[in-house]
Amino acid sequence: MAIKRYKATADTTIVNAFLPGWKLRATGSNMGMADVMEVFSIYGRVTSGSQELSRLLIKFPTTTISSDRTAGTVPASGSVSFYLRLFNAQHSKTVPSDYKLAVNPIFTDWQEGTGLDLETYRDATHGNVGSNWMSASNTAAWNSVSGGGDWLSSSADYRYEQSFSTGLEDLEIDITPLVERWIKGAGAGGIANYGVGVKLSSSYEARATGSTGTDQSVQNNPLGATKSYYTKRFFARGSQYFFKQPVIEARWNSSRTDDRGDFYHSSSLASAAENLNTIYLYNYVRGVLRDIPNITNGDPIFVNVYSGSLYNTGPSGSAITQVLYTPATGGWVSTGIYSCSLCIASSSNSPNPIFDVWSSGSTQYFSGTIAPLDLSGFQTVAKPVYYLNITNLKGRYRSNENARFNLYIRNKNWNPTIYTSAQADPPATTIHSASYRVYRTLDAYEAIPYGTSSELSTLLSYDVSGNYFDFDMDSLEPGYTYAFKFAFYDPALASWTEQPESFKFRVEDYEY
Repeated sequence: MAIKRYKATADTTIVNAFLPGWKLRATGSNMGMADVMEVFSIYGRVTSGSQELSRLLIKFPTTTISSDRTAGTVPASGSVSFYLRLFNAQHSKTVPSDYKLAVNPIFTDWQEGTGLDLETYRDATHGNVGSNWMSASNTAAWNSVSGGGDWLSSSADYRYEQSFSTGLEDLEIDITPLVERWIKGAGAGGIANYGVGVKLSSSYEARATGSTGTDQSVQNNPLGATKSYYTKRFFARGSQYFFKQPVIEARWNSSRTDDRGDFYHSSSLASAAENLNTIYLYNYVRGVLRDIPNITNGDPIFVNVYSGSLYNTGPSGSAITQVLYTPATGGWVSTGIYSCSLCIASSSNSPNPIFDVWSSGSTQYFSGTIAPLDLSGFQTVAKPVYYLNITNLKGRYRSNENARFNLYIRNKNWNPTIYTSAQADPPATTIHSASYRVYRTLDAYEAIPYGTSSELSTLLSYDVSGNYFDFDMDSLEPGYTYAFKFAFYDPALASWTEQPESFKFRVEDYEY
């Protein structure tokens, strides 16, 4: 699984809008328990040039992200992206269009509160727990004398924006540098995690020339808008809709492309890069992946390739010299997993097996077997049609289960010539570019979309046994039936083609 979602631990809306009657402002109101949040700017509704604003505050559990990284669940910095995701909440009011929302970290700790009223703002904190426009908590005001939250924007790592055309879009922004600073913490070159604020960008918030008299909450924004943007709503963490709650979504490419079962001799039909084969060593110690002593991150491991006449004879003689480098140099991938890329000429051993021997110095760690294939041209355009099945699919999974799924794929038109008895097994096919998605069968809601962009977050891995992938059931709401769908990349069409099969399963939250 290369997508992990971290739900918000606190959120609220704060406003300096006028209360009904248009005399007093709702700067003491709190909406921490509301199931939606809203952002707006209203210009000139009460008096000429009056300013009314609404902003969001949201916290996320970065200590959990840090713990998951330590445990190896989330990759190290540089190998994972973090996206802030907020989901549009439809409502009956006017929705603004053609504007930008800004996202910045908050540098003062704040309290969520228990208010609910987003219409008349009657749930004031009155000195009780909760933040509002003027106060971060029941014990501390915002550092900004005009309230509205303490926004950090001194670095590019702290400034993010997204444009909204129709106004109905979800918010989805890559905030990886900010999350990495949160993980480091204030004492290690990062910053303390007090969450983020979401507001209209300054050029879209209502124009005002600063706080005067008793109207202290007005924001100084002389270059702001003279147009109103009312009102954009997002689902809050209290929403009943599981997939609409605010999240930070970690995405990374966890696929492993082990060519041991799909290893080709070098050929003039392929480029130098395409002639390379990547093979893996998985070091299991008592059933658990463990690093080989003295060969960890950054340390090399070496691979020599030997010929053999039979699969059960093992390596013999001298290392094959047609390997690009002898020995080839591999390295550490993750805990207990090592890889090495090499190519080998067909004349060296064809059609016999070859044996890869992994070592360092005089110590040999592992010897594997490879059955090389040969590339060949065709006189017709290939039009493959596949049959596929998840061979270990269960009907039910626990909500806290992380499951591995093995995908069997073969050419649907496989038709061997058999003269006496049917003894041939249909050969499995390895798909090098395959992706999955998950949808809820009740309403076809797409819970996990295909991740085939820069993060490649839902690519399938493959090894000598075929394609496989891991999936964390925690990403799905318990109590529903879901289904996997698969898409394969078609180089001829330069696009992804979804396969017709669906594979259903149910996620349940067991109490015992």
